[in-house]
Order: sequence, then C-alpha cells, then structure tokens
Amino acid sequence: MVIAIPCVDNVSNMSNSDKDTKNLEGRAEEGRASIYQSVFTNSSKEMMCFPDFPYPDDYPNFMHHSKLQEYIIAFAKEKGLLKYIRFETFVSSVSKRPDFSVTGQWDVTTEKDGKKESAIFDAVMICSGHHVYPNLPKESFPGLKQFKGKIFHSRDYKDPGTFKGKRVLVIGLGNSGCDIATELSRTAEQVHCLVQRTSFRGTEQLSLKGVIWHVGGGRQGTSANHVVFHIPQLLRTLRKEPVFNDELPARILCGTVSIKPNVKEFTETAATFEDGTVFKDIDCVIFATGYSYAYPFLDDSIIKSRNNEVTLFKGIFPPLMEKPTLAVIGLVQSLGAAIPTTDLQARWAARIIKGTCTLPSVKDMMSDIDEKMGKKLKWFGKSETIQTDYIVYMDELASFIGAKPNIPWLFLTDPKLAVEVFFGPCSPYQFRLVGPGRWEGARNAILTQWDRSLKPMKTRKAGRIQKPCLFARWLKLLAIPILIIAVFFVLISSIIISSRVSENY
Repeated sequence: MVIAIPCVDNVSNMSNSDKDTKNLEGRAEEGRASIYQSVFTNSSKEMMCFPDFPYPDDYPNFMHHSKLQEYIIAFAKEKGLLKYIRFETFVSSVSKRPDFSVTGQWDVTTEKDGKKESAIFDAVMICSGHHVYPNLPKESFPGLKQFKGKIFHSRDYKDPGTFKGKRVLVIGLGNSGCDIATELSRTAEQVHCLVQRTSFRGTEQLSLKGVIWHVGGGRQGTSANHVVFHIPQLLRTLRKEPVFNDELPARILCGTVSIKPNVKEFTETAATFEDGTVFKDIDCVIFATGYSYAYPFLDDSIIKSRNNEVTLFKGIFPPLMEKPTLAVIGLVQSLGAAIPTTDLQARWAARIIKGTCTLPSVKDMMSDIDEKMGKKLKWFGKSETIQTDYIVYMDELASFIGAKPNIPWLFLTDPKLAVEVFFGPCSPYQFRLVGPGRWEGARNAILTQWDRSLKPMKTRKAGRIQKPCLFARWLKLLAIPILIIAVFFVLISSIIISSRVSENY
C-alpha cells in the first residue's frame, strides 16, 4: 500500500500563499513551503509538466501559481491519487526498525489532531523539497542586531500592501529578490537591492536616450548589460540559476529600485554600503537569501553532509544504507523545471525499491558522489552543492530505467519525431516515449507542443503563425562555419594548383 503524508488540509493549500499578513509581523506556517501572492512560474508550461499529463491548451505559458495548483489537483484526480493521501498529518519521526539490515523497513510516527500513531513501512520517499527552512545569514552583516526596523525572510513576504510609503532594503537578487523588489517599488517610497553576483535575464528590449540594450535571448550572463545596471556579473567559471525578470531594468531606469553593493555596517535606522553611500530611515530589511535543507524527523546519520555537501547517490539514495529503501526526492536544484525532474527521480527510485533496478556498490557510489561533487564545486561554487545540470541529469536517470530515447534509431524509424526531439527543446514528454512507464500520447504531445504554446495567445484573428522549422534553424547556424570551411578548402586548392603550375614551368 502507498501512503502520502502532507501536513496540509488539501492539495490546493500546499503553497501557503493565502495566509493573512495585514502587518509586518505576519509569518508563514512553520515546516511548510510558502510563496507570495503574485508568484508566476518562470518555466513554460511545456517544460514543467508531468511527462504524461500536458497542461490544457488554454493555460498561459507562464502562469500564476493558482493555475499551477489547479493543474496539480487535476493530475491527482486523473491519476486517482487522493485516496492515498492523509491530509493534515504531521510526520514527527522516521527511523530504521531493529531488523532493518534484513527487512529494510521503517517505523514512521505521525501526529494528527493531537494523537500520535506509528506504522511500519517497507520503504520511504522524502518529498518535502528544499524550500522550507529559510537561510538567514544575519551574522554576515555587522550591526544588524542593533537595527530597530523589521527583519524577515522572503518566505514571510506575501503582498506589497503593508509597505506603502516604506523604505525597504532587499538583500539578494535571485528570482524572489527581483520579484519582491519590483513589486514593492510601486508602493514603497524607495527600494534598495543588495547584490553580490547574479545572472540576470529578461525578455524585453530597453530603450534609453535612443540606445538599445538587449535584455533577451543570448547566452547566460550576457543577456543584460550588467555594467549599465550596476549588477555584478558572475565569474565565467561558475554556473548559477539564471534570474528572469522583465520589470527590474525598467524600475532601475525609473529610479524606484537602486542596486547597491554589500553592507559595510548597519545602525539602528540605516545601512552604510561598501561604496560609502548610506540608506537612511530604513523601515524593513527583507532577506531574499535562499533556503537551507533540513529533515528534523530523520536521524542525521542517514543523510550525511560534508562541508555543506549532500551525500546522496544521484541526489536521491544514501549510499551507506544496508537496504536501498529510502529515497530523497526533490533535493536537487536542477537548472530546469522541478516537476519533470522529480517525476523521473521517483520513477527510478520506485524501481530500485521494487528491485527491478539495482544500485552500484558502495565504493562505486561514493566515487561517483566525489566525482560529481568536484564538478559541482567547479561549476556552481561551494555554496550551492545541490545544483545540477538539467539535461545531463535527466538523461542519466532516464538511462537507468531504460526511458532515454535512442536518437539514431529514432531518425531511422520516425524521422519527423526525431527532428523535434533532437533539434527542439528537451521537453518532458520524450522521457515517456520508450521503456517502463511509456505513454502512448508522448509522440503526439511532442509534435503538438508548439500548438499548445500558441493557443493561449490566439485571442483574436490574425495572420497565420508559421511553426518554426527546427532543422532550418540549425542549418542557418551552421551556414557560416560551412562557408568558412568551404572558402578555406578553395584557398588551399588554389595554392596547390598554383604551386603545381609553377613546378611545370
């Protein structure tokens, strides 16, 4: 029997976005993820769906969190999952049974309405994610203890209404920091953003005194002019989660948001920055500084950490357990959408638990963890050791369960589909084309993904929109290198012919 145990009262209340926060003391509920009311997705619907359950055609490509909740509820009902979920149940303890080395079983203690209950489970999947426990680095800011204004994490932010006329300092400029700063700039008197390094992207072009700064497309870190907007750029050797926000450059240009360097010192009412400037009469400091992971119901020795390194094989299985009956789902910061990532994690974990797939030896798993950790520290920096490359990670998991499509074979058997898979986006449907969990509708979902992207924008009759030719786009990209190579060979041939003619004379 399968049982899911969330601490919420229903599926639609998992985000904790509607809590009443009429004053600055309002707080999100302990032990639950929390979002602000204006949150929209920054992944498109075709890239963030369950791979066997596309979003409805009329859903916007980037949707409000309420639409995402509707989709999750629809998925749960379609798959008949609600009967397996125990709502409003708090998990207080997950521990190995005395005979774990033989049975692999777990004792799980839960609490509901003040009553505790224990049960034995053959396997456990921890799916609480890593956006629950806020990271508040107060010790990194001298003088913050004497600051008399309000201090809280972005997790506790809900809406801009209570900040009318306030002077706000936002620490951090990731996606949440950008959203909050731009939203507050319409009601607050002044918003300052403290930022060290970020990778900023927008989807618009900004015009200022006749000069165009391109803020869309392009490579990561080169989409916006960091110098113009005084946003420190990432070191080229590091990869970070990109920041998407169309409004921030406009708010900077309007003067309602100011980008500042690190704080040198806080006083009771102000902050002095490293460049010597001072932000006075601050009402509130908001830390948009990310999250830490924690599993208070689990023994620390099960998921070991080394210098903030998560010691899990492929980010899922603790390598030192006698039986692989515990899996951690969602404890990766994939540079892609969460839903398809966790879907593939759960599919592989389920097969490991059932015994249809096996894990490597402990030695091989530890070697793989060390190798991957070295690459992550090089690519992402020491502070974000749970980050991973989306496509590489997805392909790796899919290959474990036999769900990775064979591209050469696909070109031989279904060229039309092969072109879409190879030249198009790495959409989740392709991981349901073959293998266990194969979905009959996957092929059609891939071939019609462009149509679903266009549908919500067809609000009136207009000219015929032509679907982009993916193959032609690649040919255009290759045209210049091919031309250069051709010219090179022509020149070489001309030199050879000239030398032979000279020899004959």
